[in-house]
Amino acid sequence: MTPSTEFLLHIRRIARFYETLIRPVCEEYGCSQIETDILAFLFNNPEKDTAKDIVELRMLQKGNVSLAVDSLIRNQFLIRNQDAKDRRLFHLSLTDKGIKAAKSIRKVRSRFQSALLEGFSLEEILLYHKMNQKIFDNAAKYTERT
Repeated sequence: MTPSTEFLLHIRRIARFYETLIRPVCEEYGCSQIETDILAFLFNNPEKDTAKDIVELRMLQKGNVSLAVDSLIRNQFLIRNQDAKDRRLFHLSLTDKGIKAAKSIRKVRSRFQSALLEGFSLEEILLYHKMNQKIFDNAAKYTERT
């Protein structure tokens, strides 16, 4: 197997592991995975509270975010408030139900991270983060060129 194939396979395996862990939360709250991602994003980034913020920072498709936000509002996880200065802009706020779901998602993400880093020393974790940042920086650099 080539290194690039192996790298992509590892990424997909990690994604599947996360999907397995988050599935019970999705079922409990009747949400899709993208909806849980949006709830977690808003919970962790309260100052980034528009659909545009979610699209840009999470790099998700605009149409997918729009559908997910509409569903989250319909199911009372979110409230949409019009901006006082720019009536074209809408801010998203978590309801109590949304906060409860986001806390469950946070627990799953913590378990996910702990499981992935099991057996690593602190030095190895710091090195992993440093190397990962270089990979992300390279990806961003080359993405911007295309």
